[in-house]
Amino acid sequence: MPARPRLPIALTIAGSDSGGGAGIQADLKTFAALGVHGTSAITCLTAQNPKRVLGIQAARPAIVRQQMEAVFTELPPAAVKTGMLNSAAIIRAVAKFLREVRRRPPLVVDPVMVATSGARLLEPSAVRALTEDLLPWATLVTPNLAEAETLLGAKLRSVEDLRWAAKTLHQRFHCAALVKGGHLAGLKEAVDIFFDGKTELLLSAPRVQGVRTHGTGCAYSAAITAYLALGQRLPQAVASAKSYITGAIAHSQRAGRHAVLNCFWTHGVRKDPR
Repeated sequence: MPARPRLPIALTIAGSDSGGGAGIQADLKTFAALGVHGTSAITCLTAQNPKRVLGIQAARPAIVRQQMEAVFTELPPAAVKTGMLNSAAIIRAVAKFLREVRRRPPLVVDPVMVATSGARLLEPSAVRALTEDLLPWATLVTPNLAEAETLLGAKLRSVEDLRWAAKTLHQRFHCAALVKGGHLAGLKEAVDIFFDGKTELLLSAPRVQGVRTHGTGCAYSAAITAYLALGQRLPQAVASAKSYITGAIAHSQRAGRHAVLNCFWTHGVRKDPR
């Protein structure tokens, strides 16, 4: 029997989206699409769909830690990402566990604060825990426009503002930053800025008109994590993920009445068998 190929492993620590478009579901689809074995530690159950969040039930910090212990014991990940962490207690449990790991893999922190629908996903009291307990251990933080404004306490209105934000986040938290400018008004392109202290990247792609998808930030950060697990260096992983998420939006499909990311677009758009 020929030897089975060995898959790299990635871990997502995030909330579950019952609508299947964001959170753990988006992360695991992205990992699978990019040839990475996905593992998970679920921080919250959410009752949500692309239009709204009906309810949130946070997990106990102890079971979040136990999930991470189970994964690291038998399936040590080559890269880790966090998404919706919800509370200061969960953030501190995640940070404490990762500090104790002997060989800590790269950590991508997607500071999920507010859902696309506008629902708050991070308790206000948890922002301090995020900045003091988790970000100092991150390899990369990936805020969108609103999240970067919250972390920095400043309005961002231009590409130059994004450059300032990425450099300030790096200086303040000592990790690389990818500030996503997809919500900047008046631009025909979706522009993101990456800065790691040495390398600055301006990543742009044509804005896909008329498509509003749920879970884009989750899939973007998951793609970065997957490419890191596959052995790419951080700037290359970020650039690869930008191309991937642009394609996932451009090749979006419909589920019910809603546009959904096509996480498997690199495999070819699924054809109707009829």
